[in-house]
Amino acid sequence: VLGSDRSGIVAAVAGVLVEHDSNILDISQTILQGIFTMTMLVDLREASVELFELQEQLTDLSKELGVQITIQREEVFRYMYRL
Repeated sequence: VLGSDRSGIVAAVAGVLVEHDSNILDISQTILQGIFTMTMLVDLREASVELFELQEQLTDLSKELGVQITIQREEVFRYMYRL
């Protein structure tokens, strides 16, 4: 998650994830000069929706909150950022 800081971002994103039985394993967030960034590691094995459906809901939420929300599979992330 990336965008201008405002209250409720963490709660809104977590709410969508919890709504679909996703488990937040790790979370990191920071605010730098008014820009909010958050990275989550989420277990979707028990999720009640497919990844693409969750992505659509998070895209809708990103528009509501005025932030950018990106979701990707761990293996893709690890491949992209390998040393």
